[in-house]
Amino acid sequence: MQTVWYARMTRAIFHLPATEHLPPFTGATQWFNTDPLTPEALRGKVVLVNFWTYTCVNWLRTLPYVRAWSKKYRAAGLVVLGVHTPEFALEHDLANVQQAMQRLQVDYPVVVDNDYAIWNAFANHYWPALYFADAQGRIRYNHYGEGEYEMCERVLQQLLAEAGAEKVSDSLVDVDLRGAAAPADWANLGSAETYLGYDRANGFVTPGGLAVGRSHIYDGEDTPGLNQWALQGAWTVDNTAAVADEPGASLSFRFHARDLNLVMGPVTRGGSVQFRVRLDGEPPHGAHGEDADAEGNGTATEQRMYQLIRQPQPIQDRLFQIEFLQPGAQALVFTFG
Repeated sequence: MQTVWYARMTRAIFHLPATEHLPPFTGATQWFNTDPLTPEALRGKVVLVNFWTYTCVNWLRTLPYVRAWSKKYRAAGLVVLGVHTPEFALEHDLANVQQAMQRLQVDYPVVVDNDYAIWNAFANHYWPALYFADAQGRIRYNHYGEGEYEMCERVLQQLLAEAGAEKVSDSLVDVDLRGAAAPADWANLGSAETYLGYDRANGFVTPGGLAVGRSHIYDGEDTPGLNQWALQGAWTVDNTAAVADEPGASLSFRFHARDLNLVMGPVTRGGSVQFRVRLDGEPPHGAHGEDADAEGNGTATEQRMYQLIRQPQPIQDRLFQIEFLQPGAQALVFTFG
């Protein structure tokens, strides 16, 4: 969508052509923080529809803005609607979604879209995705992925002003971007999202390849090259995850990025698995992430994204290893920042 704008005082005035109306939210699995909503019931409100899935690092980095917009503009007539459309089986679990909402302080309305009905109604293809609808229910702007936060907030301010909201502030939200919410270090990002299930696995270098769908002991004797990974010990690799079958099973990845994250957790919800992280064979010390301590120790108690490494400058190629001290951990995807 092309957008033309010019400045008047401190607020940008945008030409925001209407593309279509909000589609119905039919096919919902569950609603949280609200009774079921319809586009008709939302007429008169400015609506920001946010497609997300709770393990997505790109969405996690946008969340502080979306959460702050909801809080700042709610009284002026903004409704933020989060559409949780899952990528992995663990994200279909309603208890996992609700736990993530509590941990991440998502207090705006959320509709769970396990069957992709709303995703398809919007013809959406991205996490995260933002759709901005005016008080007549017309979609006036959209944005995919991270960034352009000032533009998005200016669009909200304009749509609220068009709807007759009084005293809509020209200021921008001030957000806390610590931990996993910190913007990626794009200039030093040399590793890409890497899946560990056999459906989308790439970069695997353990001799003999992946043994699909059955427990197998991997020797992992070769040191992975950049953006390659290897398994050591007993693992079962299914279509979406690698599951540690014995104590001491480990996973190595050579990466180039400030942050290394791993979507993982106990196979059984409510369980826990202790782990130990190493960086170039040593405890990470000052390069540890928020989910591991300086000695590299941590415990996986939820099925979610864990930030395991945040290395200080200068960023360089590093060999990451995680060892699980009990069986029953599943690892799904590496992401970086």
